[in-house]
Amino acid sequence: MRTLSIINLKGGVAKTISAINIAYTLASVHGKRVLLIDNDKQGNTSKFFGVHGYDRAGISEVLTVKGIDVKTAIQSVTSGKDSAPVALDVLPANMTLLRANKEILLDCSWVQQTRLRKALLPVAEAYDYCVIDNAPDLNMSVINALVASDDVLIPIKIDKFAFDGLDQLLEQVEEVRDFNAGITVQGCFATMVQQNNVNTQGLSWLQQHAGVALMKTAIRKTVRVDESTFAGEPLAVYAGGSTAAKDYKALTEEYLRKVDTILSR
Repeated sequence: MRTLSIINLKGGVAKTISAINIAYTLASVHGKRVLLIDNDKQGNTSKFFGVHGYDRAGISEVLTVKGIDVKTAIQSVTSGKDSAPVALDVLPANMTLLRANKEILLDCSWVQQTRLRKALLPVAEAYDYCVIDNAPDLNMSVINALVASDDVLIPIKIDKFAFDGLDQLLEQVEEVRDFNAGITVQGCFATMVQQNNVNTQGLSWLQQHAGVALMKTAIRKTVRVDESTFAGEPLAVYAGGSTAAKDYKALTEEYLRKVDTILSR
C-alpha cells in the first residue's frame, strides 16, 4: 500500500475535494483498491460519503486506543446513486479528533508519532493506495499522517495568502524524516485556477521560488466542484465532462507516473 497525504497549512485550498477526487480516480479509472482517511476533525470527507457519526470507531480511536483493530473503524462507501461500485473505503473522522490530539500528547506510554503507521500495517495488503485528507494544522494526527506517508501533494489556491505556511510545512516534512526517511514531497498543484494575471503570476512564482516542484496539472475553477459537494458525488460521477473532473483525472495520472518512476529505480 502506497500512502499519499494531501496537506496544506492554509484552509480553503480544496484539500478535501482533492483527496476525494484523487482517491476516487485511483479506484474508478485505475482499478486500485483505495483507503481514504479523513484526518480532519470537521469530518467533511466523512460527511461527503455518508459515514460521519459518533456511534462507531474512527481515526480518533485508531490514534488513542492501543491495540485497536483498524478494520473495525473502516467503512465501505458508495460514490453516487447511479455509479458503478469501486474499491473505495473510508476511515472517518469527527470532532473527537480534537480530544484525541490532546490525548496523544499526554500519553507517553507508547510512541506518539508512529501510531497511524503501525495501525495501518494489518490492512496494507488489502489496498493499493491510501489517501489522507489532512487538517490545515501540524497537530499530532497530522504528524502521524506524515510519518505514515510515502508521498505528499500540496494543493495551493493562487491568492494573496496562497504561499503562507509553505516553508513551515516543508520544514515539518523534513523533521518527520527521523521517523520516516522515505517521505517524498511529489509537488504542489494549483487549485481553482482562472485565466487572469494573478493566477499567471502566482504559477510563475511557484515554479521559481516555492522550493518544491509544481505539478504540470492545475485544477481549473468551476461551479461544478461546489455542486458536487451538495450532491455527495465525486466529480467524475456528478459532472464527468467538467474541466475540474478532467483535471483531477490528469493530476492523478501525473502522480502515478511519478510513483512509477520511483518504483522503477
